[in-house]
Amino acid sequence: MRALDIIRTKRDGHTLSREAIDAFVGGVTDGTWPDYQVTALLMAIFLKGMSLDEATALTQAMVDSGTRLDFSDLLRPENGSMPVDKHSTGGVGDKTSLILAPLAAACGCLVPMMSGRGLGHTGGTLDKLDAIPGFRTDLSVAKLRKALAATGCVLMRQTAEVAPADRRMYALRDATGTVESIPLIASSILSKKVTEGIGALVLDVKVGSGGFMAGLDEARELSRWLVGIAERSGLRTQALLTRMDTPLGRRIGNATEVREAIETLKGEGPKDIEGLSVTLAARMLMLAGLADEDQAERRIRDALESGRGLEKFRQIIATQGGDPRVIDDPSLLPVAERESLVLAPSTGIITRIDAGGVGRAAVVLGAGRDHVDAVVDPGVGIDLLADEGDTVSRGEPIMRVFYRDSGRLEAALVHLRTACEVGDTAPAPRPLVIETIDIRTAKA
Repeated sequence: MRALDIIRTKRDGHTLSREAIDAFVGGVTDGTWPDYQVTALLMAIFLKGMSLDEATALTQAMVDSGTRLDFSDLLRPENGSMPVDKHSTGGVGDKTSLILAPLAAACGCLVPMMSGRGLGHTGGTLDKLDAIPGFRTDLSVAKLRKALAATGCVLMRQTAEVAPADRRMYALRDATGTVESIPLIASSILSKKVTEGIGALVLDVKVGSGGFMAGLDEARELSRWLVGIAERSGLRTQALLTRMDTPLGRRIGNATEVREAIETLKGEGPKDIEGLSVTLAARMLMLAGLADEDQAERRIRDALESGRGLEKFRQIIATQGGDPRVIDDPSLLPVAERESLVLAPSTGIITRIDAGGVGRAAVVLGAGRDHVDAVVDPGVGIDLLADEGDTVSRGEPIMRVFYRDSGRLEAALVHLRTACEVGDTAPAPRPLVIETIDIRTAKA
């Protein structure tokens, strides 16, 4: 099929056939479609949308553009009926992957987890793992299989062979203002997840100023698309909409978040990060067929309280070339040598700590990326010394900032000083999990 005919079809608001979508993705992969034609079709999709059938076909075509991993031969009866993974749309202080993956693996799940780097104020799991001395995520397929067989979990980055069409399409979307298309977002996310060889997926869709989707309606729509495409692609899937208007946990950065993940696996972490990690890991057990709803959280809690999750994380680190001594000696993690305190502007109750503002401050410090090629500093970050609802006195420290560059610090403080609000009334308690969407509710 001619590229021009495919572009015209979508430009005029018509449905693309599977043949047309295959031709498009094939042209993206082998380079026979030049950038201007790829971006023309992406813009047409952005403006005219796609049906669920089209988006599913696009996802499957992107999967077929590269190598699809298969770990089914590693399954044993104690691993459940299928490998399982979790994906988050990204948030501020979200280090749940570092906690739930070892917990789920300690309970028998086979967890091949392909993660990404952060862009903007939503941190990336790979950036956090890079803070662990020696830790390798750029593993060959043979080494992936070896690590997964040894520990039940592998934390990996996307290889060159995995969904290569997606990498080129995302780069062009980023450069042409077509990122904010829900069918394209969902297809991009799921093309990598289907490629992992998993059979089940738990989605954590963040809602709030610190998430990719600020509004509940947007997050709900994205969740429905993700669940719909995933189920049509053979993945048993649930999506949890979770609150991201305030940072998750108390540490924001890379090395400092690894430290908090270790603290949480020791039973010493903040209750919000512990609770969400346990909830997500329990859903993984359920979808993998290892436990029913009554058993799942109890089993994950047992792995946490017994220390089996912590020991599993130690094993994962060692297997992937990292220094397992960080479990017992977090001082081995990098930390910026300079500190600054943010003080409470007045006496009262902290009514709000804005996740978006804190996340933007972290990017300014160098903990995140404001463009794709930016270099991340694993040692900079922000520790929250108080929570929403806490009573503070004027001049009391409420945040600690780890930094290297004074100019970056001053720019970050502009965001941090406005991110924290002090008033007279404590904020009302809000549930961390807002709602759950599965294949039944996705059709509603």
